[in-house]
Amino acid sequence: MKKHSMLLGVLLLFVVGIVALILMKVLLGGGKYSLASEKKLAIVKVEGAIGNSEEIVRQLSDLTKDDRVKAIVVRIDSVGGGVAPSQEIYEAILAAGKQKKVVASMGSVAASGGYLIACGAEQIVANPGTVTGSISAVMHFTDIQELMKKIGVHSSVVKSGKYKDIGSSMRDMTEEERILLQELVDDVYEQLLEVISVRRKISMEKLKQIADGRILTGRQALKLKLIDSLGTQQDAVRIAAKLAGLPENPDIIYAERRKSLFLDFLLGSLANRIKNDLLQNAQDMGGLKFLYYPEQEVIP
Repeated sequence: MKKHSMLLGVLLLFVVGIVALILMKVLLGGGKYSLASEKKLAIVKVEGAIGNSEEIVRQLSDLTKDDRVKAIVVRIDSVGGGVAPSQEIYEAILAAGKQKKVVASMGSVAASGGYLIACGAEQIVANPGTVTGSISAVMHFTDIQELMKKIGVHSSVVKSGKYKDIGSSMRDMTEEERILLQELVDDVYEQLLEVISVRRKISMEKLKQIADGRILTGRQALKLKLIDSLGTQQDAVRIAAKLAGLPENPDIIYAERRKSLFLDFLLGSLANRIKNDLLQNAQDMGGLKFLYYPEQEVIP
C-alpha cells in the first residue's frame, strides 16, 4: 500500500511539473499561446541542405495564419539543395510576405537554393563574411564502370524508352544525353535567374555576369545589390520589427517542429532526426539541385 502511495505521489508531482512548465511558457511568452504580448516576431530557421520543404512550409503557413505574429525573420544557414523544395520554400515566403513583414537573415552560408529562398523576403540581411551567391544549377553523375570491372560485377538494363536510364553510372553518357541534360540544367538556371532579376531588380544582362556559380561574401553581395544590408540576426530582427511597427526589442517566438510521436517528446525528436538524415542522404545521391559544394571551409 505504501509503495502504491509513493508511486502515486511521484506521478502527481510529474503531472504538476508538466502543467507548471506549460503555464510558464504561456504566461512568460515562450510559445505560440503566450499572453505576454499580442504582437510578436517569429523566427523560422532553414538549416542544412534543402531536401524536403514540408516542415518549413508548414511553419511559415502556421505563422502567417497567427494574427499575433506581425513579422517573420527567416534565418538561413544552407548551401542550397533540391530545386523543387527550394522553390516551394521561396513561394511560401512570398505568400507569408503578403500578410506579414518578412526579412531574411543569412548566417554562415546562404548559397544557391539558400539564396533563392532569401529572395522571397522583403529585405535580405547578411553578415560581411556570409558565403552567398553560387547562382547556378548542377547535376552530378558518378561513373563506376572501372570499379565494377575490377570486382567482376556486370550490369544489364531493359528499358522502354531511349533515355530511361539516362545518367547511369554503369555506362558512358552519349552526346545526345549530355545535350538533353544540359537543356534541363539551363532551364532551371533560367528560372533561378528570372526570380533573382525580378526580386532584386537587377537586369538579366548584369545578373548573368556574376551568375556563373561563383561564391561571394556578404560584403561583395551588397555591392552587387544581391542583399540589402550587412548585419547580424539581431539586426534583421530590428529591421523586421521596424517594418511591422513593433518595438525595437519585440517579443520573439521560434517556429517549432511538429512532434507527432510521444517518443519524440521524450528523446528530443531523435527518431525523426535519424529518419530525416537517412532520407536526406538518399535524396543527396542524385538529382537536379541549386547547390553549392564547398571543398573546404573558409576560416579567418
